[in-house]
Amino acid sequence: MTRTLKTLLAGTALLALAACEPATAPDPAPAVPAATPVSPGTAAMYAAQPDGDLIVPAIPPSLLTEDKARQIVPYWTDHPVGTIIVDPYAKRLYHVQAGDTAMRYSVGVGAAGYGFAGEAHTPYQRDWPRWTPTDTMLAQNPAHYGPSADGVEGGLENPMGARALYIHNSGGDTFYRIHGTPDPQSIGTASSAGCIRLFNQDIIHLAENTRSMAKVVVLSQAQTGMGTTPPGAAAAPAAPAATYDTTDITGGTP
Repeated sequence: MTRTLKTLLAGTALLALAACEPATAPDPAPAVPAATPVSPGTAAMYAAQPDGDLIVPAIPPSLLTEDKARQIVPYWTDHPVGTIIVDPYAKRLYHVQAGDTAMRYSVGVGAAGYGFAGEAHTPYQRDWPRWTPTDTMLAQNPAHYGPSADGVEGGLENPMGARALYIHNSGGDTFYRIHGTPDPQSIGTASSAGCIRLFNQDIIHLAENTRSMAKVVVLSQAQTGMGTTPPGAAAAPAAPAATYDTTDITGGTP
């Protein structure tokens, strides 16, 4: 987000001088560096797209960079092709492909996104899922979440976005979700609510390419960066702990 600096010069002495001297143009405001435009291919990936009866809005160009766009990258892991590896501390998600590569997505991480680490699987997913605030959310902020206590139908403003992958382990539902978001500016950031959120265009792409019961691995802070360097190379430095408002500790339930 950019800020515009405005300078206001006022005072009777300056007004008097202005009446006696030829008018001069004010110094121009400092130029704000423009965002580097993305390639036409990247822009097309994040353009508005139809999805059933809805139109997924385009991601504003100001929120896009080539680094943030989904892309195939080198990735070294023993986990099988099709595994989803979430690195919350690097704000990345990797969908393992053949040949030491992965499709990399940028993610936003809510407080609940740091609440689980380990191996699990995704038995099912939902298109435009329904969302219901948890009992904790209702207890902590009844004025805000009370009107949604009975649930919110799926749609463009639903906090779960266009798709949600539900994560289970041997103990059942972990209440960990990989989902879209109506708030694209949250991608690449740590925020108070939700789990692992992607641009709606990206969660649609990931869901289309994820089979039921796919393996899911969520890295701990000590494991962050795992897979991004070849075996035997120095590991990436550990990411600092995230800071966020912890009043909303989960993204709700389906």
